[in-house]
Amino acid sequence: MTLKKLLVGLFSLLLVAGLAGCKADPKPISGKVLFWHTYSEGEEALFLEEVVPLFNAEYPDIEIESVRMPYDGLKQQVITAYTGNVAPDVMRMDIVWVPEFAKQGILEEVSAFDEFSDLKDNFFAGSLSTNFYNGKYYGLPLNTNTKVAVYSKAVLAELGLTEAPATWDEMIALARTLKASDDRWGLTPQGFGPWGFLPYFWTLGGKVTDDEYSVATGYLNSADSIAAVQQLYDYYKEGLIGPAMFGEQPDAWGGMAGGNYLWIDDGPWYFSIIGQTAIDSTIVSTIPEGKGGSVSVVGGEDLVMFNKSENKDASWTFMQFMMTDEVQKIMAKTGMIPVTQSAADSLTDVPAYVATYIEQLKTAQPRTPSASWGSIEQVLSLAIESVFRDEKTVTEALNDAATEIDALLK
Repeated sequence: MTLKKLLVGLFSLLLVAGLAGCKADPKPISGKVLFWHTYSEGEEALFLEEVVPLFNAEYPDIEIESVRMPYDGLKQQVITAYTGNVAPDVMRMDIVWVPEFAKQGILEEVSAFDEFSDLKDNFFAGSLSTNFYNGKYYGLPLNTNTKVAVYSKAVLAELGLTEAPATWDEMIALARTLKASDDRWGLTPQGFGPWGFLPYFWTLGGKVTDDEYSVATGYLNSADSIAAVQQLYDYYKEGLIGPAMFGEQPDAWGGMAGGNYLWIDDGPWYFSIIGQTAIDSTIVSTIPEGKGGSVSVVGGEDLVMFNKSENKDASWTFMQFMMTDEVQKIMAKTGMIPVTQSAADSLTDVPAYVATYIEQLKTAQPRTPSASWGSIEQVLSLAIESVFRDEKTVTEALNDAATEIDALLK
């Protein structure tokens, strides 16, 4: 190679490098994100006072308009807003709604964004799966929760105990001792619906469907499932289950305050709403272990984007920010459980009872992930209620329910 050619080559390389170094920075993402949520008053205050300022500091060109929505009637309000082209850009949505709205074609597929693959592996698998529909993801888990056993410290003390019973048999023995007093019960599922009933049903060995959520026959009406419901029905007839199951008084929270119940199952909101009184007067534990283990139900909210949003880049930026460890740990101060392993592993400044919820989440199960969940929930609720109101035998109720749910799962 001649000297002339060598110099020309070096000049070309320097020119390319210089142009690359002078390349303009990407245009900052800007826009306004309308965010609907159902945070409680305390949760909303923390979000507005700590999370939003952090976001504004990092993304000054994106404005977050936060709107607290009432939960009652919210699903229909979402549909009406979407149809009228006034839906929010981003919404904190109940996890059981996501498959239904994804099927209706109104949510943006977030697994199509490049950054999704980097986020995916850090989520708890169970929380992430609530956003899955037809092979794609339509949201990000925002916060998760479950229910644990909340025992009355005073009632345990009456029974000579300072710790919660570990097994179902131990708990039932205490319930039978407590039964000798008027208006005292060992336990009380909060209603016949799946959220209230499933932790007891699963813990005693029942199943709703197969592991792929494709069929109920052979599972919901299996010998183990029939035995689980029969066992709970027998406890009710024995007088061990309180009236809160039927929506009667004393309700779960009032019964705990009045010393009527040995324990109830409830979520972390029990403590965030009642406050220090609840923390001081109770002992929290995982659900007492039965034939099926210690099993509770997964709850929580997901973060979704509506596909009519005109600010998708800004909305996606906000959604990713809400997944950061810093934000997840800020919101955990209210008792919310982080959805990422990295945030959960590094929790420090949170109430002590949160650790019990994290432990319970290891065995908690989701309600059947299905776009038809609303109908499935109704079938399950009516089936269980028909047993406790002596309208059907356990076998009749579960056989009928299994057949109906099979059709809904197709």
